[in-house]
Amino acid sequence: MADTTTTAIKSLKPGQFVLIDGEVCKVGSIDISKSGKHGSSKARMEANGIFDGRRRSVVKPGDSEIEVPIILKKMAQVLAISGNTAQLMDLQDYSQFEAEIPEEIKSELKEGGEAMYWEVVGKKILREAKG
Repeated sequence: MADTTTTAIKSLKPGQFVLIDGEVCKVGSIDISKSGKHGSSKARMEANGIFDGRRRSVVKPGDSEIEVPIILKKMAQVLAISGNTAQLMDLQDYSQFEAEIPEEIKSELKEGGEAMYWEVVGKKILREAKG
């Protein structure tokens, strides 16, 4: 199973995810200029990395292809919390892994509780605490 697919850059919308320089980024804004007399339309996209938080921008022809990551949304049980890291167990295949706890869900995440995480391009990121 592939971790990515491709789509035309002009078909992207804010809030979607793309790969820029190998990093998964959330599209913040996209501007598409009209095609001129001698050229095709240009697309300027601003995006923020979901793992590193860095802002990235891309300018490409509107018809060019860009990689889009396939995001798998999964559930896990919280086994232990140590500082900013949680030890988790996947509820489908029972594999164990560690992930950094985002600041937004730190107060909601409890040992023994469940959490939703995303598996994106081989990396795992916690997104939401569930009970």
